[in-house]
Amino acid sequence: MLFSGKACPRACPDPRPWRPVPLALPRIAGDGPRGLPRTPGNAARVPAGRPREGFRMTITIVNRVLPAALAALLAAGACAAPSGTTTGAASPAAAQAPASAAAAPLSISDPWVKTARSGMSAAFATLVNTTGEAVTVVAASTPVSPSVELHEVVGDGGTTTMRRKQGGFVIPAGDRHVLQPGGDHIMLMDVRTAVEPGAEVPFTLTLKDGRTVSFTAVAKDFAGANESYAPHE
Repeated sequence: MLFSGKACPRACPDPRPWRPVPLALPRIAGDGPRGLPRTPGNAARVPAGRPREGFRMTITIVNRVLPAALAALLAAGACAAPSGTTTGAASPAAAQAPASAAAAPLSISDPWVKTARSGMSAAFATLVNTTGEAVTVVAASTPVSPSVELHEVVGDGGTTTMRRKQGGFVIPAGDRHVLQPGGDHIMLMDVRTAVEPGAEVPFTLTLKDGRTVSFTAVAKDFAGANESYAPHE
């Protein structure tokens, strides 16, 4: 046993000398007498090279218990996964589905609109059908004019006349339809907001099935496209 022979501090309420207190230490196999560490002083009393059975037993228990505990944790994690969920990367088909569903049936290339401060103007572009079936444009709109029509230009006796396109613009599957001066075009019948050079004018096309396609046309000066208009033809 260990003893402490120090006197009681002055702050101690008991003025009597400090009494020794025995300190009991657990004995570990392979240590010196009474569980004290092996030292040169007690080496003779403890056989050299004596194995520490307590440590050997501890290592054996850890080696057996740890793998079983890890396996239990992995099994619990697998059971906790919610039903109906999958792990790993999504399949290519699933990743491409939203993009295919959101693809526009028409792509608009080279859109532009004739400058005008008031009166009439016209918009032109190339309509490309990106689907496997025919697409029909039945109407168009823009904020700069309350009245917009789909027009065609017809010739008769050396004169040209523009009129409404009956049935709208039909673009065959995988094909294109060109809107150009002297041909089919989008007619702005009553420009209320001046269309200045370089201005970007928004347009919306309405398809036969109710879907819409939006695009922006750049305003350009143009002296042509002055055909007469035959509203009742």
